[in-house]
Amino acid sequence: MAGPGRSFALVILDGLGDRPHPDTGGKSAVEAAATPNLDRLVAMGQLGQVVVVGPGVAPESDAGVFALLGYDPVTDSPGRGVLEALGVEVPLAPGDVALRLNFATADGDGRVLDSRVGRSLTTGEAKDLAQGVSAADLLADLGIRAEVRASVGHRGVLWLHPTSGGTLSPNISNADPFYEKVGGMGHARRPEEPRVLRVEALDRSAEAGRTAAAVNAFLERAGPILAGHRVNARRAMSGKKIGNALLVRNAGSLPVSPPLSFTTRHGVEGAALTEMPVERGIARVLGLADEYVGMMGADRDAGYRERARRTRELLVHHPFVYIHLKGPDEPGHDGDARRKQEVVEAIDRSYFGPFLEGLDLATTRVAVTADHATPAILKGHSDDPVPFLLVGAGVLPGGAAGTGKFGEGTAARGTLGTRRGSDVLELLLHTPTVGVSRA
Repeated sequence: MAGPGRSFALVILDGLGDRPHPDTGGKSAVEAAATPNLDRLVAMGQLGQVVVVGPGVAPESDAGVFALLGYDPVTDSPGRGVLEALGVEVPLAPGDVALRLNFATADGDGRVLDSRVGRSLTTGEAKDLAQGVSAADLLADLGIRAEVRASVGHRGVLWLHPTSGGTLSPNISNADPFYEKVGGMGHARRPEEPRVLRVEALDRSAEAGRTAAAVNAFLERAGPILAGHRVNARRAMSGKKIGNALLVRNAGSLPVSPPLSFTTRHGVEGAALTEMPVERGIARVLGLADEYVGMMGADRDAGYRERARRTRELLVHHPFVYIHLKGPDEPGHDGDARRKQEVVEAIDRSYFGPFLEGLDLATTRVAVTADHATPAILKGHSDDPVPFLLVGAGVLPGGAAGTGKFGEGTAARGTLGTRRGSDVLELLLHTPTVGVSRA
């Protein structure tokens, strides 16, 4: 399929998959949303569903994206920490360890009251907190420089750089109780009573033992600094949740043998349009041209129109473009089905509307799917299959089962059936004719 004059777009809608919710009339937020542009594509192409990583696995975004881009997230990913670090331009060196970090709210016994500080911690506040912790040089006595880099909102990176005593090891467990580390992949968990966990070495090496002990020491020493920081004092005075704890997870190091580049693996040169540091890190690891647009501003519709414009520009210069839109995930985590419905409608209206205007689907093939499900009813990731839409060059117009509405129910009955995440790129790039015609 790939060849001169052909273009391919993979649109990943973060956390799109959902389940029925009472706030959206007993439908999922996706099925309740008005999506005329996506519905039109359903009628023109083929629909199915994707088990992104595997049955029983509720992946994080990085694992889902690796799978959808044709890689094994367990063996090919350097780990969420490394991807986040590369996304915020941390100058990692061999022997360093990086971990994904959340500023969080906890009580005095380590119980996690809010893993995202009420989602109200600003990026500026997070940077001030990070600077306060980093300036304390908390692990100097252990021969390690520990630095926190804030990224977007409550998110950040813990960077450990050994100054003496040899290299560190990423083979350690998570302090974040909401995620379990499996190889280079994070698997979502839903603990009944979440507490900040003690980090353990996952092998018997001296390097892993040293790294686990260092992370535990860092978290213990950082607590008083965060609790007494002026940012948290101001937040407490105004009745806001405070960022007095750090949840770290998915440690990683620069790989000795990095994964094959996207071009080498798939034979197609590509670009990535991304909003979050972790997806930017994935683009850099896989050698995709990096078009980082950052988080959405106050005007959501204007932001999606701008992303549609930039997608079309990228398709002029690159035969393959991966687009990652964060929008549906956050209201899913917040349990806000109505807001998730509104985000899906905005994406259909202001991203897919202008993106499709004048697009030649005779020479362009488009896939639309998700990196994981984030059902609002669960307020977290799940292993639910997610919709998978394929349309354009070489895709037979199979019609749609049932109503023709883009959503989980129609996807489950679609002509593409149930696929694995690793099937998506093969179908998008390398299968000349896709689908079964259904009159």
